[in-house]
Amino acid sequence: MTMRSLVIVIFLSLAAVAGACGKTNPPPLSDGQREAQTMFDTKCAVCHGLGGAGNGPSADSFDPRPHDYTDPAWQASITDDQIKQIILKGGANLGKNSAMPSNILLRERPDVLDGLVKIIRGFGKRP
Repeated sequence: MTMRSLVIVIFLSLAAVAGACGKTNPPPLSDGQREAQTMFDTKCAVCHGLGGAGNGPSADSFDPRPHDYTDPAWQASITDDQIKQIILKGGANLGKNSAMPSNILLRERPDVLDGLVKIIRGFGKRP
């Protein structure tokens, strides 16, 4: 290796290290958060959409349409506990859209339930 090549390698290595400074990787997902994401992607997104905008593939068939989780007014109008109750009990049991199924088994999986709430709240924080 020539001196010039060595200098280039060192320079590129230092540039890579400097570019990585200050950047942090997000913490790894817990099992509950991972399961919540899988559940949202495979079940909830059919109606609510992968981006949470209430525009999933089956959303047009509902009246009223699924909530748009990206709507700041909706986010401000509901508590985390209310979101949990809707997920657990479903729409029909709470006077809401009967197409929203109950997920009562999540009562035994608070980590997954909390993960779903975190996902829903995350849609409200996107620009």
